[in-house]
Amino acid sequence: MGSSKIREGETMSIVAIKDAGHVRTITLNRPEKKNALSDDLAWGVVAAVEEAAKNDNVWVVAITGSGDSFCAGLDLSGGERTSPLPPQSAQLDDIRWVGQFLLTIRKRCDKPVVGGINGVAVGAGLGLAMATDVRIVARGARLMAGYTRIGGSPDAGLTITLPQAMGYERAMRFMMENRTANGEEAVAWGMAGEVVDDAKLAARLAEYCESLCQWSPITLRLLKRGMVKALETTDMEQQLRYEVSNIRMAFASDDAKEARKAFFEKRKPVFKGS
Repeated sequence: MGSSKIREGETMSIVAIKDAGHVRTITLNRPEKKNALSDDLAWGVVAAVEEAAKNDNVWVVAITGSGDSFCAGLDLSGGERTSPLPPQSAQLDDIRWVGQFLLTIRKRCDKPVVGGINGVAVGAGLGLAMATDVRIVARGARLMAGYTRIGGSPDAGLTITLPQAMGYERAMRFMMENRTANGEEAVAWGMAGEVVDDAKLAARLAEYCESLCQWSPITLRLLKRGMVKALETTDMEQQLRYEVSNIRMAFASDDAKEARKAFFEKRKPVFKGS
């Protein structure tokens, strides 16, 4: 992963890469699955951001989805989870790609990363969206955590990014009540900075990213470093591991099994607290 090279116009697995001036756009390119996260797609996004971070010609990075969705979360039809990281990276790999999104975008890439949220962003897909530095959201987008519905607990950095963006109580309500935010609500609740009509999102994303290139890339990188440093009141990697520990316990419960069964059977689950 660390030695892979991604060039303009190249599609690495199911991640599409396009350069325009100093802006690199990374597109989740699995529209037939609403860009649900297979291992290939998830690790491909991580690798693409890492490559953009190393490329001196890239000043601003955009992340968006193909088709009518940003990212529908984990592909539940997938098989065994894998990692391309070498064995010596096992200490980081214990949080898998759900933690790598936030670590890569915020800590390993000191260039502005702009999210273009063009449709549904659920679970880990919402985590990817919220890991970006700023977000432009389509009016018809749907943002949802979704963990309570399947008997899980938040991962992908959402216990960090949602309270930062929304405030503690609103983030608690949003996740506990399994709320869904449309584009207008996402802006009102602090999850995004701008909402545009669905048909105009791609053009506005490109326009906004290009506007950032009027500033010195050195200035933007140092600005981001300072902002991320100021927000790290707790150790980011430690918190990400704590999230994974919690979701493992949640999914091991009988209630979680019942929640997932009810989800697929399209009925209300019956919980017993075990």
